Amino acid sequence: MLEGLPPNGAAFVMRLETDESTARLVADTIVETFDPAETAAAAFEKEPSTESWTSEAWVVEVYFGPEPDEDVIRDLVRSVAGDEAAKALVFGRVSEKDWVAASLEGLAPVRAGRFLVHGSHDRKAPRENDIGLEIEAALAFGTGHHGTTLGCLRALDAISKRRRPMRILDVGTGTGVLAIAAARLWRRAVAAGDIDPVSTEAAAANARLNGATPFMRPVTARGTMHPDLRGGAPYDLIFANILAKPLRLLAPQIASVAAEDADLVLSGLLARDVAGVLTAYAAQGFRLARRGDIEGWATLTLRRGGAAPRPLTIVD
Repeated sequence: MLEGLPPNGAAFVMRLETDESTARLVADTIVETFDPAETAAAAFEKEPSTESWTSEAWVVEVYFGPEPDEDVIRDLVRSVAGDEAAKALVFGRVSEKDWVAASLEGLAPVRAGRFLVHGSHDRKAPRENDIGLEIEAALAFGTGHHGTTLGCLRALDAISKRRRPMRILDVGTGTGVLAIAAARLWRRAVAAGDIDPVSTEAAAANARLNGATPFMRPVTARGTMHPDLRGGAPYDLIFANILAKPLRLLAPQIASVAAEDADLVLSGLLARDVAGVLTAYAAQGFRLARRGDIEGWATLTLRRGGAAPRPLTIVD
């Protein structure tokens, strides 16, 4: 798994070698706790060594912009993973060049149905009928490698097999990968916004890179509160790949710009967050239609109406 935002300011790194479950727990905790505009976390399997094989075969790497408070980080890790993990943390500095290389290393193309997300180093990877999405890890969160983005792309692919939405909105667009995917698929305008102006710039750059500028011009906005976003309502497909708390708080806003037959694709959720988010959107008249789980992250597709049929759950 990988979750990150602009690394061009990343100067500090924290590293932990541990077992898989602890690695994923620590990486997820860091992602949830710190500002995603200044922090990126990765958990990955360590290359086995024939000379010194141990059960601690996974690595967590966390990159920070501002210098982190080591005592605060150790206390946080201790609270979720125990004293041994906290003591094993190693802190250091990293150059921008090293971070970009680390971000790109091992990031193979990611497939979600007909979509293939790749970096510039894999431009030849898409097949004839693929929709190739070139997104650089060095730009912002949303490379397709994280379970939230991948889950949303899979939900988009599933929706495309049963309908052609006319009005589409991407709330918290990040790199713009979801908006670009929808624009490339249906060749129509997609409204997109993000609270972080750096992400807005990244999304615009990615739109140009992918030939999607005629269909999307991202704006900096808090939720849906921008004339360019509210002016396009009602939307019959809305993405919001953010975090549980803002998803809950934004439920009335998102519902207010949703068409009666809208599909909502929500992500950025750990399993424990799902019930609270469903409750918030049930109050707005939405019910769960489909759920996908990837590496502990849940993606929900909601629809308006009465009691929904038993949702389809996909687990990876």
